[in-house]
Amino acid sequence: MAAQREWFEKDYYAVLGVPKDAPAKDITKAYRRLARQFHPDANPGDSAAEERFKEISAAYDVLGDDTKRAEYDEVRRMGPMGGFGAGGPGGFDFDMSGDGLNDILSQMFGGAARNAGFGNGPRRGQDMVTSITLSFNDAAFGTTTVVPGTDAKVRIPAGVDSGQRIRLKGKGRPGRNGGPAGDLFVECNVVPHRMFGREGTNLLVKVPVSFTEAALGATVAVPTLEGGDVSLRLKPGTQSGSRHRVKGHGVGAEGKRGDLIVTVEVAVPDALSDDERRAVEELARVLRSPRGEETRSK
Repeated sequence: MAAQREWFEKDYYAVLGVPKDAPAKDITKAYRRLARQFHPDANPGDSAAEERFKEISAAYDVLGDDTKRAEYDEVRRMGPMGGFGAGGPGGFDFDMSGDGLNDILSQMFGGAARNAGFGNGPRRGQDMVTSITLSFNDAAFGTTTVVPGTDAKVRIPAGVDSGQRIRLKGKGRPGRNGGPAGDLFVECNVVPHRMFGREGTNLLVKVPVSFTEAALGATVAVPTLEGGDVSLRLKPGTQSGSRHRVKGHGVGAEGKRGDLIVTVEVAVPDALSDDERRAVEELARVLRSPRGEETRSK
């Protein structure tokens, strides 16, 4: 494993801002929050943010894996024994990226360390976790892009959402002694859209309509994420806040696409012309009050 020396010196729990007994879901939640905050795409040209992002990723690489976390906790617990710290007895500099860790564990636990999976046989490489920021449209329709900081390409399936991970087999850290490479897990962060929202594979959009369109019924144009509009027929008496479904205009692969959910919002004008005011006043005289006649007469 690379950079294992940090296990003696770096408090990964502090890096993620969680207690040592934090459940896995809290660790993942903290990682996602910090990764979004310090991701290089969100902080272009900020070297400090980039270093912080690397530190956060390294911490989650260990604490996000139950096996590695258990090993980390044990090594941290045993580290101070025998004067082990930044350097070993007599100034020995531990090589924590390879057999140095095996030697230390052997000294701590005797030969049992090698028999417990720290020997010189083939060892699978460590898995890695990184994140990628996607536009709303790329997440909805899918794309192929390069993972930041690598030359690995990743295919983003249509309909991916924030927090979902894509596994790239064999793109993690290299194995040792002929062992296979680990995997690279790419966590997706989707940038919000100014007009559309997501609810699973369904897209959400709000459409303003006039009072007369809602009261009398109308056919209104509804924008779609693909571009262009679709027609939606409103029945007479459509209420503000009501939701209407347009089939097949959500996100996801063809044949598995969700729907477009349209929320109608009845728009009230903030200013009226004289003719409009007279028309509304006349309407008020003939319309029934939704609060009942008793309330209307007061």
